Amino acid sequence: MPDWDYLALDTSGRERRGTVAAPSVEDARARLDQRRFYVVRIEPGTGQAQQAPSLLSGRAFARKKLSPKQLTLFTRQLATLVQVTPLEESLRTISRQSEQVHVRTILQTVHAAVVEGRRLSEAMAREPKSFPPLYRAMVSAGESSGTLDTILERLADLLERQAQVRGKVLSAMAYPVVLAIVAVFVVIALMVFVVPKVVEQFDTVGQALPLLTRIVIGISDFLVNWWWLLLALIALLGVVAWRALSDPAIRLRFDRSLLRIPLIGRLIRDLHAARMSRTLATMVASRLPLLEGLALTTPTIHNRALRTASEDIVEAIRGGGSLSVALKRANVFPPLLVYLAASGEAAGKLDLTLERAADYLEREFDGFTTAALSLLEPLIIVVMGGIVALIVLSILLPILQLQSLAGI
Repeated sequence: MPDWDYLALDTSGRERRGTVAAPSVEDARARLDQRRFYVVRIEPGTGQAQQAPSLLSGRAFARKKLSPKQLTLFTRQLATLVQVTPLEESLRTISRQSEQVHVRTILQTVHAAVVEGRRLSEAMAREPKSFPPLYRAMVSAGESSGTLDTILERLADLLERQAQVRGKVLSAMAYPVVLAIVAVFVVIALMVFVVPKVVEQFDTVGQALPLLTRIVIGISDFLVNWWWLLLALIALLGVVAWRALSDPAIRLRFDRSLLRIPLIGRLIRDLHAARMSRTLATMVASRLPLLEGLALTTPTIHNRALRTASEDIVEAIRGGGSLSVALKRANVFPPLLVYLAASGEAAGKLDLTLERAADYLEREFDGFTTAALSLLEPLIIVVMGGIVALIVLSILLPILQLQSLAGI
């Protein structure tokens, strides 16, 4: 069905721009008349009407996208409302109660497209940054099968579970990161402000200082006098690393090396496997083609090694292979996921087994991160205490040396 871009005035005299889907220009005018719009101009659609709104509407400026939390809340609200009210009314209700201006603007764009006669998935395509391709594909599958409310419920569950895992990762890493930053600042403060004051007391002694004291004094002098050079070197290394990681081959080797690190590699693999299992379980339960879902999720994977493995899985399934065989051949997924995928394919209950695999992997991830971080926190404290002890010892050694000389 062709699209028609229009410029019209509503009953309040406000300018309205948009796109309406209709077989002919007469039908498009009739639809706009039903909405009590006075048509000023209507022409074949070019896709520019929504991208070039009126300056007075405030939408000509760049908009933010929906955050994961906002998308999750919207999905849950829409899944609840569509069970009792029409889709158009549900979207209007949610958009009106949104407090953030950019959220309200995005939802109003989707609502306007639905009012024009578009499907919900097509309306969401007008805001691609807020609604990812996989999200829209699942919504489209729900519309085609007449189970939109069920699909939205599953999407809401999926997004909420992903938010929980993301929150656990952030909360688990917050304390060690803050502790490490505080430790670094404490050591720098000792080296910059405390050590120079103490060194002044040894300048008139005329006695050779211990090696440890000389090393600490040298580091302190460098931090005091050449701190700008240190910052410049750090910035230069950051730029060089960023430029190097922009090269696909170097980035692939770097990501593969990350997966080989004993603790970090396992965390990355388990987190990716749990997320992939949960997403695939939701897609299979929603009757979304497995190949399409995998192809849509692959570009969102940040680790290039895991992305390459996922691309190989897509090609293997496209060639007629099974999911379990492709997962095993990739050699980056936990054996449990491969076994449960094979069992689910054999029993015709792939969605159930994948969901159980996701539950198990998430529990394993939680337990592993808890154990790893419980060891990391005291390690940071021990390292910080050791560095502070060395600084204090470097100060005490000359004092003890002077006392021994005075005693002689």
